[in-house]
Amino acid sequence: MKEKISPLQKALNLWATILIIWSIYRANFKMPEWFDEFIVKPLIFVLPVFYYVKNIEKQEIFPGLWLKLKNLLSDLLFSLIIGGLFFLSAVSANFIKFKQLSFVNNLSLEKGLLMVLIALATGFSEEVLSRGFVLKRLYEDSKNIFSASFFASILFFFLHVPILFTNLKLTGNLLLFFMATDIVLSLFNSFLFLLRESLFLPIFIHALYNLTLISFIK
Repeated sequence: MKEKISPLQKALNLWATILIIWSIYRANFKMPEWFDEFIVKPLIFVLPVFYYVKNIEKQEIFPGLWLKLKNLLSDLLFSLIIGGLFFLSAVSANFIKFKQLSFVNNLSLEKGLLMVLIALATGFSEEVLSRGFVLKRLYEDSKNIFSASFFASILFFFLHVPILFTNLKLTGNLLLFFMATDIVLSLFNSFLFLLRESLFLPIFIHALYNLTLISFIK
């Protein structure tokens, strides 16, 4: 008799499929960053998750991912505080690479707006998949905030391996630094997500962290 696949196994199978498709894309295509964040990631990361939640799990998408609008303002304010800590880590990474603080030059209003939109798009796509989908289901299966956060953070790291090793700007000590900060960012966001049961908080924190990287890392 064929063993029945659990809901968690099904969810992780979808995550693995997404990782394979994303890895193939990153290995074979070198498109502009805006194309990856506005088009490719929503198609690969977000749409399959929305479809799975709606049609396989038979849930409404927003509740199924803890996308709650109720505490949106407080989530934004809290993320500004936490985001400041990650700002300091990115400043440190910038100093490691350039031996001085080297902020992006000739920043126009249009370029600044694009940076903000890219950071938000990245945070949304990656957090929908990693926190709203994977972590929530790991926690519902285990009922353990620590083990769920740990395993979700490992998966979050693997999701970033294709990016880390195909980005020519990240080499040597800087590459190791970002590998470590990926885990730290994920653990922070995982605990906050489960404690507040809101996906917008980790989205905002992730976006602020990415905005700092875009501003400093050349």
